Amino acid sequence: MRSDWSGLPVRHVLPELLAALDERGVAVLTAPPGTGKTTLVPLALAGLLDGSAPKRVIVAEPRRMAVRAAARRMAWLLESEVGAEVGFTVRGERRAGPETVVEVVTTGVLLQRLQRDAELGGVDAVLLDECHERHLDADTALAFLLDVRATLRPDLRLIATSATADAAPWARLLGSGVPGDHRASAAPPSGTRLLDSGAPGDRPAAAVPPPDAPIVHASGAMHPVTPVWAPPTRPVTPPRGLRVDPAFLSHVAEVVRRALVEHGGDVLCFLPGVGEIGRVAAMLHGVDVLQVHGQAPARVQDAVLSPGENRRVVLATSVAESSLTVPGVRIVVDSGLAREPRTDHARGLGSLTTVRASKASAVQRAGRAGREAPGVVYRCWSQAEHDRLPEHAQPEIALADLTGFALQAACWGDPAATGLALLDPPPPGAMDAARRTLHDLGALDGRVTARGRRMAGAGVHPRLARALIDVGPRAAEVVALLSEQLPRDAGDDLVAVWRSARRGGDGFSARWRQETRRLAQAVPREGRTPPPAGQAGRPRPAPASGGRDESAGASPAPAGGGRGPEPGDDAVAGLVVALAYPERVARRRGGSYLMASGTAAELPQGSRLASAEWLAVAVADRPAGSASARVRQAVVIDEEIARLAAAPLYGSGEEVVWRVPPGERRGDVSARRVERLGAIELSSARLRDADVRPAVLEGLRTEGLAVLRWTSEAVALRERLAFCRRALGDPWPATDDEALIGAADLWLEPELSRVRRRSDLERLDVTSALHRLVPWSARLEDTAPERIEVPSGSRIRVDYSGDQPVLAAKLQELFGWDEAPRVAGVPLVIHLLSPAGRPAAVTADLASFWRGEGYRSVRAELRGRYPKHPWPEDPLSAVATRRTNPRR
Repeated sequence: MRSDWSGLPVRHVLPELLAALDERGVAVLTAPPGTGKTTLVPLALAGLLDGSAPKRVIVAEPRRMAVRAAARRMAWLLESEVGAEVGFTVRGERRAGPETVVEVVTTGVLLQRLQRDAELGGVDAVLLDECHERHLDADTALAFLLDVRATLRPDLRLIATSATADAAPWARLLGSGVPGDHRASAAPPSGTRLLDSGAPGDRPAAAVPPPDAPIVHASGAMHPVTPVWAPPTRPVTPPRGLRVDPAFLSHVAEVVRRALVEHGGDVLCFLPGVGEIGRVAAMLHGVDVLQVHGQAPARVQDAVLSPGENRRVVLATSVAESSLTVPGVRIVVDSGLAREPRTDHARGLGSLTTVRASKASAVQRAGRAGREAPGVVYRCWSQAEHDRLPEHAQPEIALADLTGFALQAACWGDPAATGLALLDPPPPGAMDAARRTLHDLGALDGRVTARGRRMAGAGVHPRLARALIDVGPRAAEVVALLSEQLPRDAGDDLVAVWRSARRGGDGFSARWRQETRRLAQAVPREGRTPPPAGQAGRPRPAPASGGRDESAGASPAPAGGGRGPEPGDDAVAGLVVALAYPERVARRRGGSYLMASGTAAELPQGSRLASAEWLAVAVADRPAGSASARVRQAVVIDEEIARLAAAPLYGSGEEVVWRVPPGERRGDVSARRVERLGAIELSSARLRDADVRPAVLEGLRTEGLAVLRWTSEAVALRERLAFCRRALGDPWPATDDEALIGAADLWLEPELSRVRRRSDLERLDVTSALHRLVPWSARLEDTAPERIEVPSGSRIRVDYSGDQPVLAAKLQELFGWDEAPRVAGVPLVIHLLSPAGRPAAVTADLASFWRGEGYRSVRAELRGRYPKHPWPEDPLSAVATRRTNPRR
């Protein structure tokens, strides 16, 4: 054993931690990075520090890189090799042997192990590291472990470690096993696998809430870190989706160069993703640059974790926040950005988006500069912006696609996840979407099916596991491709990416081959590879009744049986992608594509796939503010594969709707028999004798009364009726759009029932139809006459379009009219016109107009302009006329 362990600060709290575990069996350990919580505590738990009887310990890390680093560090402390006393397991790789007592695993591997062996036979303790990062697998594993302790293994020791001091929520969770205020009385749901296996089924509700788990604090010898605020000098565009303003990345590179000049030591620069790391690396010349992320080759990981001979700049994602110790770092440059998952459950699309890092994350990042000596952190934002940052990042369970989580919970025996001890419950909408997906895949039918258990055992997303099971070993290469994040320079043609991986000799290709071998052995070879297009009859669509059996979700057998020749890469890749994402099967529609989910999808400019009629979309996202999805990777397929893979989405039947064609505003009645794959129309035939009346009414509701032909006569009648309603109320009918559409049965029949298309609506006599609203039409003329006779004998139309009725007449025609009649008790507003018909005056009190200054002013202005017209001094005694010179 090396002596270096004695200098690790966590050694001072080991007696307290071990005593807490002896008393309660659970504990929370908080310690800053670099104190030895990840490496020394497991060795102490296993008895490797004091020579006591060895105990088996599992250490669960959120990332594969951290797994290898922790195992390597512990083996170094023991002066041993990885695979001896200390080993590790990640997906597709295991280095452990008979002597291994401390095994470091990813949280995903731990979940798989719990599903196979809930008791964790032979394991004495489990340490869940970096719980504060709130990864979904870590939250799920802790919930399962608490269930195991409560029902099967009360002797199993559990330790949750965190690099932050906010340990109270974890202490409550570990102390009770149940989140929230109901922790004292909650019990696992009846029928869970643990209870079915013979575990005690009745955990009595405690009268008093159990005490919280002990919290052990280890204070590290952290050196001071001086913050330097280094915001851009010019405005930059905020991140949007995956896009980060190149000007901001240039600024980050400039800050790195500045830091190298102003301070000594290595630089650790935090960036949101692999693409940004590559772009900043390209701007740093003459410096030893290491790029650290989840896909980094093992040699790069080893180089980062070892002291360098020359000065280095390490560009890293959040993987380096707390799980890794990078020696030699004295400077941190923090871009202040991070990536979070986003899931569009309505469209079946998931993606990563760039967000501002939280204050807690900024503290973690800055701490990397003070691990070995005083350091400095350059923050690429202002102090005012820092004050507005969120305190903590959102937990993954609140943001991610929960299909895999829901399958894990179902296999555990709790499909709704209501009995799991989780710090944050899963969002109900996300869980509902996840369970629907699992039901469609045949993994869930109230409870998990045998098919669902096989899918869970594959260790990939349930959608990919479905394709692996249905297609068989030939799907392994494509599934392996889709289970990892593809290289940033990967094109949109997935088959081309696949062939490139076969030829490649880089780290990605090596990981892909390793994962392919694992997947080929992960599930029984019960899948079938369908014949290539054209070699079999049309696939059988899903039954209209929706009935399903245990094999639901499998690809339906081609009609006629027979395998036919082995299909090529394009057919296999297309089938795998379409089976995994049937709602993303897409058909060309104009210049873009329509997916079966109903979402429009667009290929990148200049894509080689642009001429395809059908696509199976493997990777897509939807940019913020865009109605269309953006295709990242896809495969060309034909209609046969589309029908085969998306058979559960198949439907046919009569469709009578008011349809607005894409790109147009005017709709029409559509009466057809239609075949569809989700939203994609496969074929249609016109129906001649369908009842289209509901569709016509839908057209009225959709486009409003503008779909009818409103003559000036119809508009005037509607305005008269509206005036009567305003002035007198019931029984006069309302004539606003909503009221008329709602009363269509009353005033548009019987013509409405004879309408077959839009043109029939446009030919309706709206004036006659409106009269049906007032069977007492004679009263309408008495109440709101269409025309009024004026003193000259003219019958002039009344305008009812405003709040008050308006009568517009030439001034000479109203001589002698002392008072205008009222309409429905409402005074007429008189618009007095010049002999040329232009407005001269407006009055609601004609007598006052004649006698006052109003008439005298108009007379003085107009008599010179119209000398042939009469302008008497006393208009009340004059004779009204339509002529220019009255005859004597």
